Amino acid sequence: MKSILLGIVVATAATLSVVAQAQKPVAAPLVYGESIRLEQAEKVMAAALQEVVKNNWNMAIAIVDTGGKLVLFKKTDNTQIGSVDVAISKAVTANNFKRPTKVFEDAVANGGIGLRVLSLPNVTPLEGGELILISGKIVGAIGVSGGQSTQDGQVARAGTSTLN
Repeated sequence: MKSILLGIVVATAATLSVVAQAQKPVAAPLVYGESIRLEQAEKVMAAALQEVVKNNWNMAIAIVDTGGKLVLFKKTDNTQIGSVDVAISKAVTANNFKRPTKVFEDAVANGGIGLRVLSLPNVTPLEGGELILISGKIVGAIGVSGGQSTQDGQVARAGTSTLN
């Protein structure tokens, strides 16, 4: 009986050790800071547009503040009209849910329980929405639409890289 109890204690201790090692420290949640200023939004936009021009893509780019309201918007010539609303929606989604929109795209692509994302109100589950952070705080977000979602994401990240 003692050997069985000892075995249970050892197995339990080993299991708890493995579980403790598998747990990663939880990062502090992102918080909103002051809303992005126009001059900062213009820097983000310039970098994003530079990526668009470099790749000869047609895209719509939206930058929103911490309230999810439009601060700056540009659309290159010959961009499909539907990309206007999608770019804005991607920026609002990233801002309001404090994460890149690719997280939602991946959840839907994985199916199963990830499909619950489709029931969330006002979520655009397509890559191309990125948070704009200054000093680790959310100041707004950028949304890009017009290309493949990977291209949209590339342009959005090019924009956000200027303030980080």
